[in-house]
Amino acid sequence: MRIQLINPNTTGAFTERLQSNAQAVAAAGTEIIATQPRLGTPSIESHSDEAWATLGVMAQVQAGEASGMDAYVIACFGDTGVAAAREVARGPVVGMTEAALMSACLVAATFSIITLPPRTLIHSRRVLHDLGMQHRCAGLRAIDVLVDDCREEDNEALYQALLGEARIALHEDRCEALVLGCAGLAEMVEPLQHALGVPVIEGVNAAIKMAEGLVRLGLSTSKRSSFAYPPRDLGQQWPELFA
Repeated sequence: MRIQLINPNTTGAFTERLQSNAQAVAAAGTEIIATQPRLGTPSIESHSDEAWATLGVMAQVQAGEASGMDAYVIACFGDTGVAAAREVARGPVVGMTEAALMSACLVAATFSIITLPPRTLIHSRRVLHDLGMQHRCAGLRAIDVLVDDCREEDNEALYQALLGEARIALHEDRCEALVLGCAGLAEMVEPLQHALGVPVIEGVNAAIKMAEGLVRLGLSTSKRSSFAYPPRDLGQQWPELFA
């Protein structure tokens, strides 16, 4: 099985780190191929960033279709470009936010989200609304940290910021699980679970396992209506992105 893990931003070192973490949780026989757009933004922290990144995600899925990928995982909290990617893809497309929230609901009655930076809270609200999970979300929180600060494997300041906000969430929200709202936080899961004693969910690795399961079940993206193939060839309109 070949799963394409798409980092919607253009930071190569981050893409490599995502692949390493994802391959570590993948089943034997699953190959993780991590990619990123040729053009776009180095991080996704605004609606404008999302607009650019969505085109890049579609281009990466189109390339994946040509090379025979079985499934796709989109590694950006807020699920940047997931709906558009499903129009392009034959196989399943799993967004890390969807995967994280669905996983949280399977192990806890309520969860709180800790994302970053604060201006991206609206992207989390969008996915919560689309999935109809507002009633399961006890709290939606953010730490004042930039996405770029998640890219260091050994980041004690980031860990302490997450730990502090998590403790507040457990006390004030009375949540039973925590969802980490940024790609690249896999290394934080184990120490946070140990310190807090509740499930801590990181969406990229959750999405990898869901994608594997969907492929094993023989499920692909429905082309009945909502995710039918696009009526226009965007490669002709945006050749610099879709080359």
